[in-house]
Amino acid sequence: MIRIGLDVGSTTLKSVVLNEDGEILYQQYERHFSQITSKVNEMLSEIRKLFPEEESVRLCISGSAGMGLAQDLNIPFAQEVYATREAVNMLLPGTDVVIELGGEDAKILFLSGSMDVCMNGSCAGGTGAFIDQMATLLGISQDEMNALAASHKKVYSIASRCGVFAKSDIQPLLNQGATKEDVSASIFAAVANQTIAGLAHGRQIKGNVVYLGGPLTFFSQLRETFDNALSLQGTCPEHSLYFVSYGAALLSQDRNFHFDTLLKALAAYKSSDNYASCQPLFETREEYERFTEKHPKRSQEITTTSQEPVGLSVGIDAGSTTLKAAAINEQGEVVFSRYMSNAGNPVPLVKGFLEQLYEAFPNARILSSATTGYGEEIIKNAFHADFGVVETIAHYTAAKRYDPDVDFIIDIGGQDIKCFQIRNQAIDNIFLNEACSSGCGSFLQTFAGALGYSIDEFARRGLFANRPVDLGSRCTVFMNSSVKQAQKDGATIENIAAGLSISVVKNALYKVIRIKDKDSIGSHVIVQGGTFLNDTVLRAFEQELGHEVIRPELSGLMGAYGAALYALEHKKEASTLLGKEALEKFTHKVTAVTCQGCTNHCRLTINTFADGGRFIGGNQCDRPVQGSNAKKMPSMYEFKKDLLESYPSVSGKYETIGLLMGLNTYELLPFWHTLFTELGFGIELSGKSGKKMYHDGQNTIPSDTVCYPAKLMHGHLKLLIDRGIDTIFYPCLSYNFDEDKADNHYNCPVVAYYPEVLNNSLPEGSDVRFLHPYLGIHRPKDFAKHFRQFLNDTFDHGFSKKEVNAAVDHAYEHYRQHLEKIRSEGDRLYAYGVENGLPIIVLCGHPYHLDEEINHGIDKFITQEGAILLSEDSLGHHTHKADTDVLNQWTYHARLYSAADFINSCGYDKIDLVQLVSFGCGLDAITTDEVRAILEENGKIYTQIKIDEITNLGAVKIRLRSLFAAAQEKRGKKHVG
Repeated sequence: MIRIGLDVGSTTLKSVVLNEDGEILYQQYERHFSQITSKVNEMLSEIRKLFPEEESVRLCISGSAGMGLAQDLNIPFAQEVYATREAVNMLLPGTDVVIELGGEDAKILFLSGSMDVCMNGSCAGGTGAFIDQMATLLGISQDEMNALAASHKKVYSIASRCGVFAKSDIQPLLNQGATKEDVSASIFAAVANQTIAGLAHGRQIKGNVVYLGGPLTFFSQLRETFDNALSLQGTCPEHSLYFVSYGAALLSQDRNFHFDTLLKALAAYKSSDNYASCQPLFETREEYERFTEKHPKRSQEITTTSQEPVGLSVGIDAGSTTLKAAAINEQGEVVFSRYMSNAGNPVPLVKGFLEQLYEAFPNARILSSATTGYGEEIIKNAFHADFGVVETIAHYTAAKRYDPDVDFIIDIGGQDIKCFQIRNQAIDNIFLNEACSSGCGSFLQTFAGALGYSIDEFARRGLFANRPVDLGSRCTVFMNSSVKQAQKDGATIENIAAGLSISVVKNALYKVIRIKDKDSIGSHVIVQGGTFLNDTVLRAFEQELGHEVIRPELSGLMGAYGAALYALEHKKEASTLLGKEALEKFTHKVTAVTCQGCTNHCRLTINTFADGGRFIGGNQCDRPVQGSNAKKMPSMYEFKKDLLESYPSVSGKYETIGLLMGLNTYELLPFWHTLFTELGFGIELSGKSGKKMYHDGQNTIPSDTVCYPAKLMHGHLKLLIDRGIDTIFYPCLSYNFDEDKADNHYNCPVVAYYPEVLNNSLPEGSDVRFLHPYLGIHRPKDFAKHFRQFLNDTFDHGFSKKEVNAAVDHAYEHYRQHLEKIRSEGDRLYAYGVENGLPIIVLCGHPYHLDEEINHGIDKFITQEGAILLSEDSLGHHTHKADTDVLNQWTYHARLYSAADFINSCGYDKIDLVQLVSFGCGLDAITTDEVRAILEENGKIYTQIKIDEITNLGAVKIRLRSLFAAAQEKRGKKHVG
């Protein structure tokens, strides 16, 4: 009797047929496209034909999508981890670790020692579906991606915790000219890093490692990337695709199934339609026709021609997934436009647009031109456009043409959501999706493609759905599982299409804008962007708000249209935009280098053009662009880093103490450095953070959700161990110094107790002494007593009370002087800014935001934009305890509130606040409303920027430039770029 194992995965269906001796007689692998029941029936029918003499069979189902089918038909089910283990033990005895990547599942099985299983939860980042999405983004097949990766020259940092983050990282690289070879290799590196750091939970991956699953079977470059990251040689065995189905066949019980009866049961099987639903978008076709009369659409591609010597203004919006370009006449009317997928490289598309424009208007005179969007800078440099306009200004300029009283604009593009609140004819508040595109056009496009439809057809199918699936507001990855479950429950494509459009709206409103009251959005709402060309999305938006909105006829072109209008309003005597003859000689060459100009070592993409001009992308400072002598605005961040340089690694007469240069050491280094050197110890600092340091320590990180500054500490610890430092000091500090600014002075819980985590992550058998005593630096009166006790319990030097007291006194004095230097410099820079009428940004955060690996050069970008940069600890001493509606008991947040209080009451109108927040820092979530409430009293601008190991710097720069533009609009000044 044959035994059949079925592996019903998230995207594929695998089957294995075994004889009584466990030998494989047949195996099959194919995608099921969510048509699970019919595909299972087809596969079993094929097996029936191949084995006609087998009247009875033993069958077992496994896989993430097979449980419901097994339960309903009373077929034995084996959890896939146990099926994998059974197969590995049978086929590859002696295996220590199994790494398996599937369509949406990823898992690591530790088989030696204490068995452990680590699996991804509801996130499919770093799996086959992720790779599939990235290949689609690059416009290549997955096989081509593997081949391209083999000839890469450099690897970029790309997030892989979900496709949304990765797209936000990849698209700017492509727009800046990064090669597909390098991006492909970077995607594989991201998958490996995500798997190791996200699933291993700090346990070492070593010994005999086996690779299973489709991605690791089909992609040799992915296997090589894992080998390099783990410093070992893994094995991808024969039948690596079928281990789950093989194990399921082995686990098939003694229960026999009559083959033909089983096939009949499968053919008759239907899922119930028991799923949560929303109200229909349109009840009747007549209702839809009335809707389209109110919201007419015209083609986003307009072609007119003229032989007359007309004056034209050109606007180009190089977005994340599309390129929009428009030419307007002197009356502001669009006479020529194009709307195209950018295919990762907007430069040739812009060249083609201009050539078509010049052909249609051979005698036209270009009055002015402007670029906007993700590719704003490269397009401006390549084609010598007159202006670069921040997206918010471009879109607001276009919206005013449709409704001068507009009070809210929402633009949903391919991967971006931009929302602007307008008050008193100026942008008052800005909402941007910094890390998630689940409410964007690519969200719908991804699902349409996965289900086999074009986006237009998919949208049309949802118009008259009778029971749209209620999918809530979730990220793309969560939604994958919800859609598949809805299909299993009997939801039609029509109801899924409508449900996804509704979820786009809910994501935009409740995840990005985070509205609490629908009326707060306003009554003059303009919606724009390519996603709102989808009638199902527009209808869902109106239903959710409860009133009608305005969709401009050129909704998809608003960025380009606004840029053209802006250029027309600010035209110069003559435009510098490349003309027809210059375009004929235009060339574009891309090279990738690693900059050695400073310690940032930025990965640069150098774009060179025929006229000798060039554009450098990827830089986090201005050296590659303007040279090292470029004038910068003063920065407290640079001043604070220079102060810390005066506390270097030194030798001493006793042991050398290793100090981890992260978290609160960025503030307390003067204290600990002075204390230990005064007592005769040497000091070894772990040094500056970096991506390599992070990757070197990532396999000991036990939690994927802890903030990046904490994750970096594992790299700092490994670096000191690799240097041979055998005594490392990092204490647990429940309290910080009492600055009389709050109800209490607690440390951040992660900062306070992460030493415990680091101690538990030390390598097995390590002889390193990791000293992490619980100390109270906030109690100067008895700190010396407790510290002396710790010293004499730990070392054999017999420190006296007198020498410890003297060292402690010096440490407190150095710390006091350190703070005084910061405050004095802050006062000086503030006075300088006021005296010269310069804009000032107070960049608030935690001590570790000084780390260049964490802040991603945001401080440098602010000073390059022409603002003096201050820090929260350089100003807050001027105020007393801030008045807040929350329990103010955390030192770092108390400083933030005090800085906001100073900004609000200082009387200088050109000072605003930007707050850096690390993902995973739950405490920072409570600060937003409090800081805004303090600042809004006098109309100060405030924005919060979330940063992580991988941050969408494009979105960050848009937010910051929008902040500067909004601030200047409020102050009655025009803003260019």
